[in-house]
Amino acid sequence: MAKFTSRSKQIPLETAHVPHDPDSATAWMADGNCRLHPPATFFPSDGVGVDRARKICKDCPVISTCLEFALEERIDHGVWGGCSERERRRILKRRRVEATV
Repeated sequence: MAKFTSRSKQIPLETAHVPHDPDSATAWMADGNCRLHPPATFFPSDGVGVDRARKICKDCPVISTCLEFALEERIDHGVWGGCSERERRRILKRRRVEATV
């Protein structure tokens, strides 16, 4: 049985996967690489943590969808779609500027 380690205990991957509604707007989350890691990994307090999260996101099959979700929902915290909060703010600002041109 495959396991991953959280800070406090090991959790079987089979139980770590939460059932989802395939018709929901967030069904894509079930395919993300992040599902195999503790949520705290994607809410780091320093640049090293952000880099660690980005490495997980790098090869994720839903990275673009994840980033767009975070941008559309104006999610202020965490690494989403391989981008930090600051990077997402820059993307939104650039899009606003491009929309006025």
